[in-house]
Amino acid sequence: MKSTDPVLALIGNTPVVRLQNIDTGLCELYVKLESQNPGGSIKDRIALTMIEAAERSGQLRAGGTIIEATAGNTGLGLALVAVRKGYRIKLVVPDKMSTEKIQQLKAMGAEVILTRSDVNKGHPLYYQDLALRIASETPGAYYIDQFNNPANPLAHTLSTGPEIWQQMDQQLDAIAVGVGSSGTLSGLSAYFADTAPQLEFVLADPQGSILADYVETGHFGQAGSWRVEGIGEDFIPPLANFDMVNKAYRISDQESLFTARALLEKEGILAGSSSGTLVAAALRYCRAQTTPKRVLTFICDSGNKYLSKQFNDNWLVDQGLLREPPRDNLSDLITRPHHKGATVFARQEDSLADAYQKMRRHDVSQLPVIEGEAALAGLIDEWDILNAVRDNKENFKLPVRSVMSTDLVTLAPQDTLERVIGIFADNKVAPVIEQGNFLGLITQTDVINYWQQH
Repeated sequence: MKSTDPVLALIGNTPVVRLQNIDTGLCELYVKLESQNPGGSIKDRIALTMIEAAERSGQLRAGGTIIEATAGNTGLGLALVAVRKGYRIKLVVPDKMSTEKIQQLKAMGAEVILTRSDVNKGHPLYYQDLALRIASETPGAYYIDQFNNPANPLAHTLSTGPEIWQQMDQQLDAIAVGVGSSGTLSGLSAYFADTAPQLEFVLADPQGSILADYVETGHFGQAGSWRVEGIGEDFIPPLANFDMVNKAYRISDQESLFTARALLEKEGILAGSSSGTLVAAALRYCRAQTTPKRVLTFICDSGNKYLSKQFNDNWLVDQGLLREPPRDNLSDLITRPHHKGATVFARQEDSLADAYQKMRRHDVSQLPVIEGEAALAGLIDEWDILNAVRDNKENFKLPVRSVMSTDLVTLAPQDTLERVIGIFADNKVAPVIEQGNFLGLITQTDVINYWQQH
C-alpha cells in the first residue's frame, strides 16, 4: 500500500534501463535506478517498511527516537522518513563512510555518532553493538536493527520484486545483488522462489568480505578490509537466504570504483561504489555466458555521495588505486604532479588572504609559489601568514612575495629517499625540481603511503 505522504509516496517504481555502451557479451544487462528514490538509494524502501511496521506494532510512538547502525544509506532513508513523520533519529556510522553521506545526515537533523570501522562484531565500538547499547540507554528509543528486522526483506518481496518482474515483461534470467543486511537478496529470493524459481542470483561481493567464501564452500575465515561502502560483511547476516545464489564474484576495490566511473563516462549514469561492485559482477557473469540472457542489477545509490572518493583522482592516488607509470625515482612519490594541473599553488602577486583561502579550500598547510608555467619562486605556509597578520589584519592584503620563503632546499628526481627524510627532520618541505621545472611536493603523508603500498 502506497504512503499517503506526498514525498514518501515517491519511494519505489524506479526506472529500469539497458546498458548500451559497455560490453555485455551475449547478454542484455539492465540496471534498476534505485538512485531515483527521494532519499537517493534503495534503502528508502526498507526505511519506510521498517518504520511503519514499528508503528503498527506500537514499538515506535509519536515523539520517539529511532536508533540504527548504518553504513550510510539506510540512515539517509530513515532520516527521510523520520523528517516526514516527526521522529528524532540517532545513527551510528562507521568512520570509513563518505563525508557527503555524513554531512547529508547531519543536514537532515540526524544525530550522527561516528565509530571505528576497523573492529569486528563483538567489539564495544563495532557499529551495531554500539547502536544497541545506545538504544538501551535512550528513553523512548526504538532500535531499527535492519540486520534482524523482518520488515527489511519484506520491502523487496512486496515492492522491488513485483516491479522488476513487470518492468522486464516477465523475461529475466539472472539478478546480480550485493549483501549488507541481506534484505535485497532475501526479499527478492522470497518473491522469485514462487514467481520464477528458475531465476539465477549472482552475488557481488567486495574482495575481503567473507560472503563469497560462504556461498561457495559453506565456510569462511577472517575477513579482510575493503573501501566499497554498504555491502560485504565479516559475518553471515541473520536474515540472509543464499538458496537461489548460483554464482559469486569477488570484486576488488579498484574494479568496483573504476566500473562506477565507466558507468558515468560511457552510460551517463552517476552511481555509487556498491553499484560499481554490482555492475562489475554482472558484467563478469554476462561475459561468461555462451547463450544470450537477460540480466538485471541495481544502481543502489547516486555517485553524488562519493564525489570526494571514487570521482576524486587525488583520493584514488592516495589510496594507491590510481598510479602514474613508475619512473623509479623520487617523482614516483609525488601524488599531485604539477604538469597534470594537480598542484594547488600561489602566485607572487596573490594576496595573503587569497593564499590562505586556497589552503583552507584544499585542506593544505603550505603552497608552492610558481612563476610562469613551472618555475618555483618560493613557498608560503600558515606560519608565514600568521606572523604577517597577527599584529595587523590589514596585512592580509599584502602580496605573497612579501612573506614567502625563498630559502629552499630542493630535490632532484634522482636524489635518495634518505635525503627526503633528512629534509623532513629539519622541518622543511621537499619540492622536486627537474631541469628548472617544478614537478611537485613530496609530503610526509606521500612517503608513508608509498611505503604502505610497496
